[in-house]
Amino acid sequence: MKLFLAIVVFVVLGSSSLAKLSEPKVQVYSYSPGEFDKENILICHVSGFHPPDISIELLKNEVEIPGSKQTDLAFEQGWKFHLTKSVSFKPQKNEEYSCRVRHVNNVRNFIWEADM
Repeated sequence: MKLFLAIVVFVVLGSSSLAKLSEPKVQVYSYSPGEFDKENILICHVSGFHPPDISIELLKNEVEIPGSKQTDLAFEQGWKFHLTKSVSFKPQKNEEYSCRVRHVNNVRNFIWEADM
């Protein structure tokens, strides 16, 4: 009987919204409008994802920018999560700034579009 109940619970949880994969929504932006050679903050906000196993890297030309800070993982409605990572940077011409997000078995890069 215990085995039967365990199987039923596993099936119910496995088919519920609790176990569904939700891909992250990613926004990459700067704190202030982008200006070359001026200090700014690069921000990557990732939201609406499940499961919570995720990593975020802020990159300059595909190399991680040191000194980044990350918020604590926060819980949203519907068993989804959000997280923000930021770092000080000074945009330079001909440099690419991006956010790399690893979630489950998927890795994607999101490029910062400067308003310059």
